[in-house]
Amino acid sequence: HVKLCLQYNRPVLCEKAFTGNARQAREVLALAREKNVFITEAIWTRYMPSRTMINELIAAGEIGEPVRLTANLGYAIADKERILRPELAGGALLDLGVYVLNFASMVFGDDVETMESIVKMYDTGVDRWEDITLRYRDGKSAHLTAVSDCATDRNCVVYGTKGCLKVDNVNNPQLIKLYSDPTSDTPSRVIKVPEQITGYEYEVCSCIRALESGALECPEMPHAETIHLMEVMDQLRRDWGMVYPFD
Repeated sequence: HVKLCLQYNRPVLCEKAFTGNARQAREVLALAREKNVFITEAIWTRYMPSRTMINELIAAGEIGEPVRLTANLGYAIADKERILRPELAGGALLDLGVYVLNFASMVFGDDVETMESIVKMYDTGVDRWEDITLRYRDGKSAHLTAVSDCATDRNCVVYGTKGCLKVDNVNNPQLIKLYSDPTSDTPSRVIKVPEQITGYEYEVCSCIRALESGALECPEMPHAETIHLMEVMDQLRRDWGMVYPFD
């Protein structure tokens, strides 16, 4: 469907995960370049103001030097056809894991030295849940969980040398809590994210700005980052022996 839009010179805002694998993503982006048509990935957390707020708090030294990160996302959606069927790029990874991987990327970057994971599969051959550990060259680490058979608290925490930052929902942040003492139940500051219309307005506005300026991608989610995240998810699936029919 994306390629059809591009063939007719229609700009595209494409829902995450961008494609089923990195090969497909490269094909789509090559066509967009050939046609000189705008396309960007619609992973809304990349465009929300919470992203900038979190990164600015960390850059200001509010928690000292960030060293660890945890994030989880889970819903009881094991009965959904799009989750169970490999021909629909099913499984928890491309539907839910993409969010926790993007959160780690937004906070810690992409200079990952090693990636390890454990996975539980459905009988259909796609992933039911996974735990992923990323270790970065600068010594940081991220511990990520995606689950499709039960609901989780969806929290994410960035731990620093002087405190920690807790975000209430990795999928759609509403509150950011700063703790000068991570062992305390009382935050030192609570910061509310701006009220939304739907939350999707931020990616739509970014697309409008890009189109008006003649850009072919959005700075919040550049094409190179889309390819990188698809390659990460391809590698995880290779590690699990999980193959889609179109791979």
